[in-house]
Amino acid sequence: MPAQNLSSYVIRDAMLHLLSDDEASAVANAEGETHLADGDEYVDLGDIGHGVQIAQASGPVMGRVLPRKAVQAETWTKVLAQVATVMKG
Repeated sequence: MPAQNLSSYVIRDAMLHLLSDDEASAVANAEGETHLADGDEYVDLGDIGHGVQIAQASGPVMGRVLPRKAVQAETWTKVLAQVATVMKG
């Protein structure tokens, strides 16, 4: 596995470890939805380098998103710090 892919898996895993059990459950429930509402913020865990994105009509692939509405504000701040690290790298 290329180092870049390994790095993205490590960062994605670190992000998911930031979540409380309740937040992880909320994210899992969101994955079962067909799409996010227009304007919902999310991080695509399959493409963290694009940073925070805004859902539009076409919507993201739900099986790999971390919606802002599924986590507490404190956790979202930590997620943003991880995203910033990826975008710098």
